[in-house]
Amino acid sequence: MIEFKDVSLHIDKQDSNTAIVKNINLKFEDNKIYVVTGPNGGGKSTLCKLMMGIYKPTSGKILFDGEDITNLSITERAKRKIGYAFQQPAHFKGMTVKELIALSARDNPNGVDIPELLADMGLCPKSYLNREVNGNLSGGEIKRIEIATVLARELKLAIFDEPEAGIDLWSFKRLVQTFKNMHKKFNSTIVIVSHQERIINIADEVVVLSGGTVKKRTYKTDIIKEIREQAACDYCETCEEKR
Repeated sequence: MIEFKDVSLHIDKQDSNTAIVKNINLKFEDNKIYVVTGPNGGGKSTLCKLMMGIYKPTSGKILFDGEDITNLSITERAKRKIGYAFQQPAHFKGMTVKELIALSARDNPNGVDIPELLADMGLCPKSYLNREVNGNLSGGEIKRIEIATVLARELKLAIFDEPEAGIDLWSFKRLVQTFKNMHKKFNSTIVIVSHQERIINIADEVVVLSGGTVKKRTYKTDIIKEIREQAACDYCETCEEKR
């Protein structure tokens, strides 16, 4: 599927050269769900943007189905059925929700049931189909609409950067089920940046990024155990302070 070979990304900042990700060697296989997690600033979003072509690596190669896509544009990668849902989605003034999703699904040979897709996102089709994708929508609404545009495309590789941000609990439960359904129906490889246990729980494998490097690849049961143990430890420290 997609493979990183010695990939690094450096940026020039205040007269110094800073490494955002360093010597990443990582392979995401076909038809699996991966969750990328780790501390803030660890390079998770950068890794996703390197997959989509938003960032170009300073060194190393990125392969997709064996093809070197390191220097391909976002558009060229989209044609290869790679899609990305931003952590902070864009607005599309003058375009309705229905038009935006239809545009996203234009190359989908099986078409898409837009009302059903909106319902899966926890959005009433009657209320949202003809609304403009503009600043009158909340951040959570925009987020769900963008996720719908990604799901409409029947992607080979779908990348979601913290999809739960701004989404209420009821819609979040439906979102998790939608990821499961997408994976089962289209055999998509799904990469999700998240700290949420419910999302980690659907992963075939979890990648932990910290300090711009892959710290480990592990299974959901192991990482969930670590998260719970850390939470218990933090709670005990809080109690000690209160004493």
